[in-house]
Amino acid sequence: MKEPDHSQQPAEGTPTPPRVFERGTEWLRGQGDASDVVLSSRVRVARNLAGFPFMTTASRTDRSQILDLCRRRLLGVPVGESRRVLWVDLHTASHDERDLLVERQLISRNHAKGKLSNGAGGADEPRGVAVVLPDERVSVMVNEEDHLRMQSIRSGLALDECLADIDGIDDELEKGLDFAFHPRFGYLTACPTNVGTGLRLSVMLHLPGLKLTGELEKASRAAHDMGLAVRGFYGEGSEAAGEFYQVSNQTTLGKSDALLLKEMSFEIIPRLVGYERHARQKLLGERRESTHDAVARALGTLRYARMLRSAEAMDLLGMVRLGVIGGLITDVSLEQVHALLLATQPAHLSRAVRRDLTPQERRGARAGLCRERLGGS
Repeated sequence: MKEPDHSQQPAEGTPTPPRVFERGTEWLRGQGDASDVVLSSRVRVARNLAGFPFMTTASRTDRSQILDLCRRRLLGVPVGESRRVLWVDLHTASHDERDLLVERQLISRNHAKGKLSNGAGGADEPRGVAVVLPDERVSVMVNEEDHLRMQSIRSGLALDECLADIDGIDDELEKGLDFAFHPRFGYLTACPTNVGTGLRLSVMLHLPGLKLTGELEKASRAAHDMGLAVRGFYGEGSEAAGEFYQVSNQTTLGKSDALLLKEMSFEIIPRLVGYERHARQKLLGERRESTHDAVARALGTLRYARMLRSAEAMDLLGMVRLGVIGGLITDVSLEQVHALLLATQPAHLSRAVRRDLTPQERRGARAGLCRERLGGS
């Protein structure tokens, strides 16, 4: 194994997540190509260290050694003068800190729980995440399903830019870490569908038009036929609240990075974006009055409700987002809607009031935040 580069040492006194994540995230800027439909793009790459078992068969000692090796290398990666790497040991972080990272799309739900793909594990499993601040565009999970899961996430349809981010950090890490690689099969991963490049390309699509016109199921079947996985807002196992859907490639073996990128960026995703835009045109043309009514009711509920559940708030904000983009709502900005998509999540609400909330208090705080930011009373 190559010697890690320790030329850049981490800053001392790294603050805890609740004090760090005070701003919006890169992927919710509401800018970029096709950002009316594509909320965000993400590129994720899986890597494993040579000489260690995969996570499902690794001992606790193995996992601790993997964590230590990866942490030291990640904290030595050059990220530029105005940026820095924050490291979080998830096995010692609080429940709210882990949930905060999930809500900001920096780690997966299973990584927050410490659960392995075979169902084993728990909150004290040795694992961590490195986050590049201040934009949070790049994060690296250690000891998730694979030893390393690197990801870049950006606003709009920007898979090529995300891939460039990941190529850079992958090259830097490989200078000090020996990745498991087979001359014929490529990079070796815990899940056979990731073998090869280890690359997953995904986009977060907002599809209220297809839902309201009854065409969502047809579009979903088409996506599956094109070899895509369709999941909810937080990925595998999550619900599609607000009509937000993650769409990603399912296999990587036998396809190059360039081919996967071409298929997703120039063929598959533009086709799905076209379906949604056509559906929205129908809603704003033939069904404008009923669509305007549904959007106005959603905004009215957000402005005057006294209690809101998380999924309900997401559904309402999804409708308001459709109204803002379609010109049906003119006194609310897309930035306000996107900020609330994050701020109304449970861990963000708890952080805002600096204490744990009961479910009823959380519903009240969520409704109060929406009233405050959307001009209700």
